[in-house]
Amino acid sequence: MRVMNNKPVLVVGSAALDTVESPAGKVDDALGGSSFYFSTAASLLSAVRLVAVVGTDFPMEKIEFLNSRNVDMEGLDIADGKTFRWGGKYHKDPNIRDTLFTELGVFETFNPDIPEHFRNTPLVFLGNIHPSLQENVLDQMIDPELVVLDTMNFWIEGTPDELDRVISRVNVLIVNDEEAMQLTGRTDIITAAEALLERGLSKVVIKKGQHGAALFGEGGKMFFLPAFPVKNVKDPTGAGDTFAGGFMGYLASHDLEDFSAWRMAMVYGSIIASFVVQDFSMNGTKTLILQDIEDRINKLKELVSF
Repeated sequence: MRVMNNKPVLVVGSAALDTVESPAGKVDDALGGSSFYFSTAASLLSAVRLVAVVGTDFPMEKIEFLNSRNVDMEGLDIADGKTFRWGGKYHKDPNIRDTLFTELGVFETFNPDIPEHFRNTPLVFLGNIHPSLQENVLDQMIDPELVVLDTMNFWIEGTPDELDRVISRVNVLIVNDEEAMQLTGRTDIITAAEALLERGLSKVVIKKGQHGAALFGEGGKMFFLPAFPVKNVKDPTGAGDTFAGGFMGYLASHDLEDFSAWRMAMVYGSIIASFVVQDFSMNGTKTLILQDIEDRINKLKELVSF
């Protein structure tokens, strides 16, 4: 595989303080939000440029660890008001959760302003925010090589036209299996992925939670990856954004024309996500080192080799 020079990755997404309860315990005002989960994972493999908003009440010491992880936070806006807060409760089945409260705070009026020297970033991740804001980000960027989009059922139902428009402008879509079928009206992930690729996407990633993920590319290319088996999941919050961070962090230093690089990017994203669910917030990934990731990749190879 031809290895390219490491390129920076831009993430635009939410920044939050989460209150999470699960059978393993509870945390209050823990670091959350797609931009922080993504950056913590991606920064293990590449330089990251972050764009998000927090309120004046945000405890900046919670993100000090990112300063040593090659994360440029010039795009983190501190606005008058309160930081976005979310509360959720997970059941014994980690796929089932109840949202207890959502307080948007300054995130309600978030209008991403990309710093001038961020605008030529070659790889862009559009976190799960309103499609019109995602388009606004693209309007500010200068010829990115790769744009990856995340979305959710809320936007699929509520803003279908805006979502269709932004999908037409990106290279890769990351969704879960239910969202893929909701977007396309198909009843299985393979035909759903085919329908999405027909919209002009070059790749589609469909997540299946604890059952793994699948990658679909042009020309019928596919890759199916089981999730690394994890005992005692404590907090699944942010697993998808962590996956996306590892995925794009790996791609930042590899040849985007090589499908095998995309397959390995799936592996790195999945393995890093397997660490984040083992503790609350980013406690499972903020002290992670590359050797930990490589060790778990080797264990996964043993599990799936036949």
